[in-house]
Amino acid sequence: MANQKEIEQSVQQIYKAVGGDNNIKSLTHCITRLRFQLKDWNKVDDQTVKNIPGVLGVNRQNGQYQIIIGNQVTDYYNAITKLGHFASNGEVPADDNDDQKRGLFDRFADFISSCMAPLIPALVAGGLMKLILIVLTTLSWMSDKSQTYILLSAIGDAPFYFLPIELAYTSAKYFRVNQMLAVCTAGVLIYPTFTALVKAGHAVHMMGLPVTLATYSASVIPILMTVWAMKYIEHWIDAITPNQIKSIVKPLAELFIMGVLALVIIGPIGTYLGRLLSMIMIFLNTKVGWLAMALMASLMPLIVMTGMHWAFAPIFLAASVASPDSLILPAMLISNVAEGTAALVVALKTKNVKLRGVASAASVSALVAGITEPAMYGVTLKYKRPLYTAMISSGIVGLFAGIFHIRAFAYANPSLISLPQFIAKVAPHNFMYAVLCAAGSVILTFILTFMFGYSDKMVGVQADQTTNQSTDNKTVTVSSNNSDVELESGSKNTKKVYAPMNGQLVSLDTVDDNVFSSKMMGDGVSIQPTNGEIDAPFDGKVVTVFPTKHAIGLKSNLGIELMIHIGLNTVELKGKPFTQCVAVGDEVKKGQLLMKVDLKAIQEAGYDTTTPIIVTNTKDFVEVEPVVNKKVTTDDVAMYVI
Repeated sequence: MANQKEIEQSVQQIYKAVGGDNNIKSLTHCITRLRFQLKDWNKVDDQTVKNIPGVLGVNRQNGQYQIIIGNQVTDYYNAITKLGHFASNGEVPADDNDDQKRGLFDRFADFISSCMAPLIPALVAGGLMKLILIVLTTLSWMSDKSQTYILLSAIGDAPFYFLPIELAYTSAKYFRVNQMLAVCTAGVLIYPTFTALVKAGHAVHMMGLPVTLATYSASVIPILMTVWAMKYIEHWIDAITPNQIKSIVKPLAELFIMGVLALVIIGPIGTYLGRLLSMIMIFLNTKVGWLAMALMASLMPLIVMTGMHWAFAPIFLAASVASPDSLILPAMLISNVAEGTAALVVALKTKNVKLRGVASAASVSALVAGITEPAMYGVTLKYKRPLYTAMISSGIVGLFAGIFHIRAFAYANPSLISLPQFIAKVAPHNFMYAVLCAAGSVILTFILTFMFGYSDKMVGVQADQTTNQSTDNKTVTVSSNNSDVELESGSKNTKKVYAPMNGQLVSLDTVDDNVFSSKMMGDGVSIQPTNGEIDAPFDGKVVTVFPTKHAIGLKSNLGIELMIHIGLNTVELKGKPFTQCVAVGDEVKKGQLLMKVDLKAIQEAGYDTTTPIIVTNTKDFVEVEPVVNKKVTTDDVAMYVI
């Protein structure tokens, strides 16, 4: 773990890398990530941020620039908020222009994660308190009738019971409406007199309007919808109220209107939507529970990456108050344990001391605390195969969990130490099945990852000292800092691909485009160019020039099919910054000019100039060995194809 001095040094670099006060609109954090809202994302270089000590990775998601730190994120957050004068503590200013630029899904995910993330510490604390009570009563060390139990239950239940009030506060910050009026509106929904009317079960009317008898404690959707509507009601009241009486009339009118709307219209709609979501999940569990659980467990890492696990909050948070969760939390247990185990295998197998330290800490975080982001961003997603083996294992174990209908009876981040959340007298075998699932996830993931998921050679990770890696007919010598690669081979089939542009070679994994970083189109390397001339990287033929000129396809005389994709999403520029110098079918020599590019124009248009260089027929070769973290000219090798 980093000490305070190391944290302060890293924070200075992070603050500078994201553009400081001039570029930071707001900052919040969750359990593992610093979540920035930036004015201009193009001012931030992802590779620079990733190279800062303490940073596990970055993610541009849901309108946020997320820097993955791990378990010490609070220390980093506290340090960085001392440097600037931007909005913090969860205050995320709404930006209508940004909303118009982003899709509906991104905006919804941003809203959910921004409102839920600040509540995680309270929810975790309440969940752990309830787990402790489950253990104490199961072992008969405490009676569930005692006053101590009742009061401790109040401590554990409070973060969940008052969830509407907590969400009113965070969502009001998100929408920039009056926070105290939003909190008071939420208070109306759980006011004791109203809840007593609900329990009585008799018809209730307010000014002749029917009030739906619904219980709003621990609910999520009704209050989020209410505060969203409050954004428009508040603006309307503000516009029509004379300035002379605004300080008196505006808060009264707003509280009255929102209270009526919450009880009569919005609250019931939100309740029915929550029930509909729960009914869909119950239906899937009833009809194809084995399949639903297998898919959820397998895909959980992808769901967590997008922040969309909070969309299921109405289901898994209910496990702490009313009904058990038979899908989300069991699936998270299986997936979290698998992620931790995959990271553990990497720690055991790697010879790289730095990677071993990161993987070990990430493994403990996932297995013990149920926090998987350090494992995902620091290890499994980074090297991909460990992620695949963890997802496969989770899917297989999820079948078992679905068949035996495992349920969680309390909310906590599912992990090895939170297994008591699966204990309940009404389901005596449930805990045993949960333990078997956790054990099965550990064993299966360990075996698959150990055999197929990771080796230093497989992912190109080197030990701290220079090592020689031998294969059947070649030896690859790679220095520890990846700055130099020499490949000597007894085989005439080793081929060289030179850099088509001057610049900095970086790993394809770092490209901010999943199509390239996932190597969906093939293996290769990327370059951050310093000039706008693109030369032929080998002797060959021009196969394709896209109509928008942003990409060019080549085939070497030795059979390498290569695509040079100039910048990211630059197809939208419709060819304006590009000047084509060759035509389809032309024979070219290594070093011949193919294209001229106005890099400044691309950047001014708001696009990333990072250029992926992809071997599109990767499957035809044994291995593609890229050179990374090195400044190159067009006379330097960018990758070897074997």
